[in-house]
Amino acid sequence: MQLIVGRIGKPHGIRGEVTVEVRTDEPETRFAPGMVLVTVPGANAANAAAAQPAPDGPGMPFRVPDELTVESARWHQGRLLVAFGGVLDRDVAEALRGTLLAVDSADVDPPEDPEEFNDHQLVGLAVVTPTGERLGEVARIDHAPASDLLVLRRPEGRTALIPFVKEIVPEVDLAGGRVVVDPPSGLLDL
Repeated sequence: MQLIVGRIGKPHGIRGEVTVEVRTDEPETRFAPGMVLVTVPGANAANAAAAQPAPDGPGMPFRVPDELTVESARWHQGRLLVAFGGVLDRDVAEALRGTLLAVDSADVDPPEDPEEFNDHQLVGLAVVTPTGERLGEVARIDHAPASDLLVLRRPEGRTALIPFVKEIVPEVDLAGGRVVVDPPSGLLDL
């Protein structure tokens, strides 16, 4: 399973650096020099029509490579700036805009804290009440400023957002394949 760790934003400067919207708790590890990141196919569809010339051939459309290797990464005014191997100018950097960056979940160590979970560990788990009533399953995790949110896919097809806090989610049972949720009245009706 591929885990999204970032999304390439706009170019920074003229030497091929790009901003990266970080989607991982460990940016220093994921964007360390030498790290190879997988580009997610189709994530850059908006740029396909505006493809730039490739650096090695005029008039040839630029194709986002399957993998990008981090050459350097640094923080600048609260944004992560990354230089990738082979991305030498602003035109190529612009062609990468919107590309999602991923790592294989098999390459990600499980968290040391038993109360901490990686997103891929939670997606697909059954969501039940303390009495065992099935509410649906975890579709994805949204990382909001106040707290992480479990996106619950309800049996009737609707979705509900559940704050991933101990008061509402008292138990995560990975071995049992379930998350116990004790929602306050009305939370699932929103």
